[in-house]
Amino acid sequence: MSDYNRQFLFDLPAEPSTPRLSIKQRAKRRLTFLTAISAVSVGSIIGAGVGAGVGIATFNYWTRPAPVVVNDTQSVNWVTAAAAAASPSVVTISVSGASGGGNGSGEFLTADGYVLTNAHVVTMDGSSNNLTLEVKTYDGHVYPATVIGTDPINDLAVIKVEANVKFTPIKFADSGQLNVGDPVVAIGAPLGLSSTVTSGIVSAMNRTIQVANSAAPDSSGLQGGLQFFSGRGDAISLRVIQTDAAINPGNSGGALVNDQGQLVGINVAIASAGNSTASGNIGVGFAIPSNVAKRIADEIIAGGQASHGLLGAGVKDAASNEAAASFTVGAEVVQLTPGGAAEKAGIKVGDVITHFNGIEVTSASELTAAVRQEPAGAKFELELLRDGKPQTLSATLGDAADLK
Repeated sequence: MSDYNRQFLFDLPAEPSTPRLSIKQRAKRRLTFLTAISAVSVGSIIGAGVGAGVGIATFNYWTRPAPVVVNDTQSVNWVTAAAAAASPSVVTISVSGASGGGNGSGEFLTADGYVLTNAHVVTMDGSSNNLTLEVKTYDGHVYPATVIGTDPINDLAVIKVEANVKFTPIKFADSGQLNVGDPVVAIGAPLGLSSTVTSGIVSAMNRTIQVANSAAPDSSGLQGGLQFFSGRGDAISLRVIQTDAAINPGNSGGALVNDQGQLVGINVAIASAGNSTASGNIGVGFAIPSNVAKRIADEIIAGGQASHGLLGAGVKDAASNEAAASFTVGAEVVQLTPGGAAEKAGIKVGDVITHFNGIEVTSASELTAAVRQEPAGAKFELELLRDGKPQTLSATLGDAADLK
């Protein structure tokens, strides 16, 4: 996807001392993936919802609530019902610090106030961890919140609302059961327009994108036994769901749900054609799968951080044609960490890995994303080519924490 500039779904705020920008003005302030981000920018996100039932109140913009409008109950479609059912689980998050602030969204994980969102939202894309957070619920109540933990590797975070209130947690679906063509809905605040509902389909599964993230640890190169070669230290690789449900700056971290109102993904990015950073949605959006989000969230709630698998191999893109390099056809092993998972599995330098746990791998970044979505100690199976002959190997992943 080199012909696209991938964009965080940012809704950029004004400086603290300046008036709130108009929607039109803010729409011009976009940041692309793989571009440096200033300290005053922050990710905004969207909420989500789909399911049965109508008439649940949501809010429109940060300042005042508004209902999911149903004028004719005899012609309510599944999108309306889904949006109304999921709205009580959706929140808007306000983030502020000494150098600026912004707003985004999230989803209640538990009745006692744990909320899931993107890491780049609650850290202002890694620029600060000393921020003030507030959460506004669908019915207009505002509560203070604190960060429980972040996982920059998968761009996820959990925050906690402290209030003597029983919240409505969002229901999770098995993202591993999604099919291309399945209907999905996103609800959120694109360009500051809260409670915006859009629908679409799953366009592709197991897509890999690279995003700039200054909060992520340096994972470039092969020094210190690091497993993947990305060519840049501030980029992370994410394996995502591709969808054509319209999402725009302002949607980052919000929910993508199925036709039952269950969470299937956390919206994280869009692609824009050419070099434009202000073109908005063109029908290519990306969401972190709910299975990954749930695993990361559960680990953060339990211990404040999430684990990541380690293959213990340095890899590079394996090209289909070394001269033209039009396509990549796998991840070629160029270095092994002594005693690492790859070496224990019998992997050798020169092997070309083509599948990880049954899913095709066509590049080094795809293998990076696939491994880092797995917890430390997870079982894995690799299909590879050695001297042009296929082989299948299996072993147990190491722990990326060992690299620290």
